Amino acid sequence: MKSTLKYLFAVLLTGTTMLWSGCSDPAAVIDQNTELTNNNWAYNNKITGVVKIDDEQRAYNLYLNLRVTADYRYSNIFVLVHQTGPDHKIQTTRLEFKLANPDGEWLGEGSGNLYSFQIPFRQKYKFPGKGTYTFQIEQNMRDNPLKEVSDVGLRVEKAQ
Repeated sequence: MKSTLKYLFAVLLTGTTMLWSGCSDPAAVIDQNTELTNNNWAYNNKITGVVKIDDEQRAYNLYLNLRVTADYRYSNIFVLVHQTGPDHKIQTTRLEFKLANPDGEWLGEGSGNLYSFQIPFRQKYKFPGKGTYTFQIEQNMRDNPLKEVSDVGLRVEKAQ
């Protein structure tokens, strides 16, 4: 009886895993995150995402994926987004994202001690041409390293 239950549990676990891994977001071109060592984000630790664009006529939404702990000291974050296109020209944009209200209430989704954010920074953006684009996200706060940042990433999806 015990071995039958173990076998049934293993089959259910495998089936569930296969089902979830098969469910991906068809709108997402890329949705990746990088975990930061010891929750510290140093200036020289640029988070990189590579996106292949096949249709320059299509609009895309770009998001910063961010996860901070409840001990993050600030209500905002400044980042530099470096975009390098197929022509190898680099376009850098400095962005500020609000993470908490003045009363300290976090604006992201909370789970335990972590708060997750998926913050849009370009909506209905059309890439200048087909090809491979590289994004580097760099923290641009005064602290180096910036403490209590758990994960940083990039999401690019096809706009509706």
